[in-house]
Amino acid sequence: MNDNPVTTTLSAGPLLLRPWLAEDVPALIEAYRDPAMRTMLRSQVTDEATARRWLRVRQEGWESGGYFSFAVVDRDRGSEPVGNVALKLPAPGSDSAEVGYWTAAPARGRGIAPLALGAVGDWAFETFGAFAGDGLMRLDLLHQAGNEASCRVAEKCGYGFAEVLPARPPWPTDGHRHTRLRTGDLRRPSAPGRSLSPGADRRAGSAGTGSGRATRR
Repeated sequence: MNDNPVTTTLSAGPLLLRPWLAEDVPALIEAYRDPAMRTMLRSQVTDEATARRWLRVRQEGWESGGYFSFAVVDRDRGSEPVGNVALKLPAPGSDSAEVGYWTAAPARGRGIAPLALGAVGDWAFETFGAFAGDGLMRLDLLHQAGNEASCRVAEKCGYGFAEVLPARPPWPTDGHRHTRLRTGDLRRPSAPGRSLSPGADRRAGSAGTGSGRATRR
């Protein structure tokens, strides 16, 4: 791991996680062409201007130390990003943070999101586990209740189902909160396990910061 957060890179199997770069504009625009992904994301990219604005917000997040967005590159398939994973740090004094992700449509179903989320979660606890009193203790992943793919991703990378979040503006449907604790313990659902429809892994692969039932930023 690089000690300079603006140039931090992470590895997870074939995946390289790195800050977004100016030359990623074409890949970003192409990823946002997917209608299913656009319905899950609050931020929208439609052309070069909006793509550059999206990249500028991510760069500012790295510089401020409050929002870390990683481009996910599958080195077995090329050098262009195939997804995004982000960590949003809490306000001072909080012991929790939020993670989120999206995966471009052609890359879904290959296990990219769980692998990338696991790497960012490990990095978050290692890097920020000694701040805000006892340090970072909990990571939350939030998504819309109908996003079965995100439920599956969460469970695969150690985020146990914690609770249903009631619908509230601007979100018209209920949401789910999944949690990973620094101790490694999971918050399991009190109800029996949910049955997810076949092919859920290949649907709109996004949740958390900047998408779905995320906290406002």
